[in-house]
Amino acid sequence: MSVPDSERWNGNIHYHGVLVEAVAGAKSVLEVGCGEGMLARRLRAGGAEVTGIDLDEGGIELAREQSPDGEITYLQGDFLTHPFEPESFDGIVSVATLHHMDEAAVLARMRELLRPGGTVAAVGLARDTLPAAVPWAIAAIATRTWYRFSRTEWGHPSPIVWPPPRTYGQVRRIAGNVLPGSRFRRHAMWRYSIVWTKPSA
Repeated sequence: MSVPDSERWNGNIHYHGVLVEAVAGAKSVLEVGCGEGMLARRLRAGGAEVTGIDLDEGGIELAREQSPDGEITYLQGDFLTHPFEPESFDGIVSVATLHHMDEAAVLARMRELLRPGGTVAAVGLARDTLPAAVPWAIAAIATRTWYRFSRTEWGHPSPIVWPPPRTYGQVRRIAGNVLPGSRFRRHAMWRYSIVWTKPSA
């Protein structure tokens, strides 16, 4: 039996709100690595026209099953090569997807597809560097343990890549190079966020 979206929780879902807030007001939003569509459905409920793309055929099938009205466009394919028109979207989001691909290539493609004034927002995973990351690891374990007492963790059906190939510092530098002026923030539970608004001129 499918678990309703309102009852789902895990480390990725926990940060959906960061992405929704970042692209609030966008009329057309692309989700890269949409999986079975939970974030896409939340964005659509907020009024945006949403397109989701994912390489995993099984995930796209599940997404379509959970959006039978056809209000969300789901595409099974490679985000880097799919023939989207340049500057097609007001917002582009992804969660736990960048480390599955080449981060620089993905961010550059997002920049190309974003309209001036639009926003890219991504939540991702990166690798710790020890011993500097010990305080972050302790905080992550404590936070995750706290939530596990109050929430049942939902196991998503999407493919997993672990450990992430790049460190937080490496991802921060890539984001700064590809999206100058982007805001990089590290979060608990082994996540980071990147938010960048494309200059209007």
